[in-house]
Amino acid sequence: MAHQGHHQSLIFGVTRRGAPVALAVAIAFGLTAFMIQSAKAQTLTVLHDFTRGKDGAQPEAGLSIDGAGNLYGTANSGGSAGFGTVFELAHKGRGFGFKVLHTFTGGSVGSTDGGGPAARVVFGPNGTLYGSTTFGGNSNGGVVYNLQPAARLRTETILYSFTGSSDGDRPSGDLIFDQAGNIYGTTSFGGSTFNGTTFELTPSGSGFTEDVLYSFTGGNDGAEPVAGVISDAAGNLYGTAGVGGAFGFGTVFELTGSGSSRIEQTLYRFQGASDGGIPNGGLIFDASGNLYGTTSSGGEGGGGTVFKLTPSAGSFTFSLLFSFTGGGGPAATLTMDATGNIYGTTTNDGAFGQGSVFKLTPSAGAFTLTSLHDFTGGVDGGRPFSNVAFDAAGNLYGTTSQGGANSAGVVFEITP
Repeated sequence: MAHQGHHQSLIFGVTRRGAPVALAVAIAFGLTAFMIQSAKAQTLTVLHDFTRGKDGAQPEAGLSIDGAGNLYGTANSGGSAGFGTVFELAHKGRGFGFKVLHTFTGGSVGSTDGGGPAARVVFGPNGTLYGSTTFGGNSNGGVVYNLQPAARLRTETILYSFTGSSDGDRPSGDLIFDQAGNIYGTTSFGGSTFNGTTFELTPSGSGFTEDVLYSFTGGNDGAEPVAGVISDAAGNLYGTAGVGGAFGFGTVFELTGSGSSRIEQTLYRFQGASDGGIPNGGLIFDASGNLYGTTSSGGEGGGGTVFKLTPSAGSFTFSLLFSFTGGGGPAATLTMDATGNIYGTTTNDGAFGQGSVFKLTPSAGAFTLTSLHDFTGGVDGGRPFSNVAFDAAGNLYGTTSQGGANSAGVVFEITP
């Protein structure tokens, strides 16, 4: 089973007024009869083709997997109201059955629901689903929501509605939890200088109270944190800012301390050269406390990079692990297995320029690249912005934002 180090094992994660949601239409689809055998003896299977209808369209985030191997995800658009969905792919015999758990209405007149989810749904401490949307809510700044089981559909509760001002605007990264049930995340915009925030939601009575832990200035500290944050055992938070920094190509940051009294330390400022630039994916830990991440541009081949930050005497040392060739590298968080192999996706690189799923295998201090699948932009999908997730059998799952039989994106499985 894949893991992200002992630091992340402490976190239950990997993203207004509470009110029941109007009935979403549940759609059951079986396994799409389409398989591609690659030269690397990997098999890609399309589990669901989005239709741009009630099931949704353009899934941009990855998937979460429960103990029974069922998959949960979000579609950024589509659905009966046109503003995205939360869906489930449940095991049915040898395949999967698709159903909509929630349809977002946040772009509709008079709706206080969210819209345009760009983050995964993750499991909270109570075993229910949590996530965020990039717009909608009372002030159209996005929301953090919870979905509770209720027959075939889910009952949504809005935990917080962003104003689009000093409290943050457009949350798009994964959410995490601490042992007290507090929720942590980022907004891409908003804050004191409208360059993004890191926030905490604290349970308070029947709702949640928001604290801005840090407002990015757009200077040396960076701006526009698209991904969420991760935590170490001491509760320090780590993340990436997609742009800004001393060279304008983004940063890696740490927030130390606890509660709302956090001190920001910039661990690395990307130069947009061989080190890479635009780190829109999040970070992971290995068991030794090293940080790993990606950039979507730059690098020796111009197609983005995979990097490592190693703790050293109170700071971190940057190492370039791999450079991709092309024009649109990884934009998602990496996944690491128990033996140290690294897995991820690229958005435009790959043999057909439509993205890929890759594996980096450590060997003698270096990493060897294996392409597990190169997307064609056709029925297999194209342009994956998602991370990949493992099930207990070692199968990989993810989404593509484009391609598929209806050109609306797919959910895919890659089996060894």
